Amino acid sequence: MKRLFSLLSLAMIVIAAMAQAEIKFDQTSVNFGTFAESEVQTCVFTFTNVGNEPLIIHQAYSSCGCTVPSFSKEPVKPGEKGQIKVTYNGAGKFPGAFKKPVTVRTNATQAIVRIYIQGDMTVQDKKD
Repeated sequence: MKRLFSLLSLAMIVIAAMAQAEIKFDQTSVNFGTFAESEVQTCVFTFTNVGNEPLIIHQAYSSCGCTVPSFSKEPVKPGEKGQIKVTYNGAGKFPGAFKKPVTVRTNATQAIVRIYIQGDMTVQDKKD
């Protein structure tokens, strides 16, 4: 009886481990190229739930206020696509090359994924 219970427990763990959401991004980095400080840059990261359970994005955040991600709070069904929109506003920030991570927390097998935006922001001319 003890062996049967152990085997059943092991089988339930294996089945639970197999039933998971899995996130796969079309691309994990976007390069805005060279742009002026006055230009706000926006991009969209598209992903697919390649798992067999609904994918839920719990959080998407960046390390500073100049990079703002937004996403749908609705679960993404297996086989369906979702999007994370990222806006970069460097006005008043240091000009030059940058690479900013956006951390995405989900219920997927890989719970934390980082996507990146990068570019080279030039100084805006001051008008007197």
